[in-house]
Amino acid sequence: MADRNVSSVKVISRKSLILFFTMTSALFIMSWFFVLRSTGRPNFIDYNLLPNSKFFSTLDGSNSQEQNVESSIANQAILVDSKNVEVDGEARGNRKSRINDDDDGKCSRNEDEIVLKVFMYDLPPEFHFGLMDWKPSGNGVWPDIRTKIPSYPGGLNLQHSIEFWLTLDLLASEIPRAPKASAAIRVRNSSEADILFVPFFSSLCYNRYSKTNPHEKESRNKVLQEKLVKYLTAREEWKRSGGKDHLILAHHPNSMLDARMKLWPATFILSDFGRYPPNVANVEKDVIAPYKHVLGSYVNDASTFDSRPTLLYFQGAIYRKDGGLARQELFYLLKDEKDVHFSFGSVQKGGIPKATEGMRSSKFCLNIAGDTPSSNRLFDAIASHCVPVIISDEIELPYEDVLDYSEFCIFVRTSDAIKENYLINFIRSIDKDEWTQMWNKLKEVEHFFKFQFPSKEGDAVQMIWQAVARKVPALRLKVNRSKRYSQSPPSAEKGLKSIPMPKNFW
Repeated sequence: MADRNVSSVKVISRKSLILFFTMTSALFIMSWFFVLRSTGRPNFIDYNLLPNSKFFSTLDGSNSQEQNVESSIANQAILVDSKNVEVDGEARGNRKSRINDDDDGKCSRNEDEIVLKVFMYDLPPEFHFGLMDWKPSGNGVWPDIRTKIPSYPGGLNLQHSIEFWLTLDLLASEIPRAPKASAAIRVRNSSEADILFVPFFSSLCYNRYSKTNPHEKESRNKVLQEKLVKYLTAREEWKRSGGKDHLILAHHPNSMLDARMKLWPATFILSDFGRYPPNVANVEKDVIAPYKHVLGSYVNDASTFDSRPTLLYFQGAIYRKDGGLARQELFYLLKDEKDVHFSFGSVQKGGIPKATEGMRSSKFCLNIAGDTPSSNRLFDAIASHCVPVIISDEIELPYEDVLDYSEFCIFVRTSDAIKENYLINFIRSIDKDEWTQMWNKLKEVEHFFKFQFPSKEGDAVQMIWQAVARKVPALRLKVNRSKRYSQSPPSAEKGLKSIPMPKNFW
């Protein structure tokens, strides 16, 4: 009888333990389920760097007419959200990732989607906005872009204005809740940065101040380059990496002519490599950025293959040196073709309106190498939805590691293009369906080449930051490798050097 009671107790205890274990496991699993639902996707994955991320697939459907930079942002302020946000100096410089609740109850991500941490030097205004005749008030070196943005000079200055847009974007990243994209953020501690940004408006400096005045020994452009080299090479940040983790803008082919040979370890943002030796600038180290197109965007473009009467369009300087010699040869080959427009033109005397009308009424637009492999003409063609025909063997294209230009551009080798009848026969062989497919693709990708402020996801500013971000892993590897023997005792190295090598040792 006792044995039966003991056995019953054991059975009851075993059942109780099984029941308890089952309930505990179920509660544990349910608790994790609710935690995962409340937190959403893991925030340790940088989705902006994934090849098929929303960054590369989402296109801006805005159809607002692009305006000249002077009228569109000269008096524009960044509108800060009406909600009160407390941000002290430390938090402003090194903000944490956070999720904010919108009015509709949904969660919106802010800082957790930032790709690139950028330290920007507080250079004196003479290196940046001072070149635009802006004068600071007090001891500050930056304009208050919440109230007014200094006007960038118009005309052809605009095509190399990349330095202006990137600097504005970093300044805007410090304004809490301002409408902006999130490819890069400014940090105040250089040791936390992915890259160190040098805000020297070198293209503007060359365009406006490269001539030496009668009372000067050197031009202002050259003086500022000398000052910049002296400033940077004396900084601990530069010495720490030998300048390898610095980012310098030299978009105009003639900008930084003196300083580039001394600052070459840095990453350059360039328009092409036409005037650089390969050890100073190359596609592995540096970033190619688009020109800002001078012609306005073709808004509400309803044109068709048949409604564009000109087959092939070119207007610009015909007689060039170096790689641009093909221009004059093509001029003589094409000038008598009835549906080809090939003529000299410039921005003076209504050149921009004429070029706008010409590109928008043409099926294909020639982009031929000039004094350098690239020109703004390519980006004007993209903005006009005129399929570019690129004849420039040495050209490098912006973000080509993520963008397939063959989907909306025609590439022809120079040696083939200058053969009699080759180019015109090739262009005539492209039928309506193929052209329409490329025309549609142009409309899809055009915003990748649009500079604007505030910047938006997928525009030129954000695409450039993304291109810089893709350079960072290789850059970091290079910096880390350079530190391998940085702590080796100098005496050991000297000792090895002092050992004499026996004659006929080998």
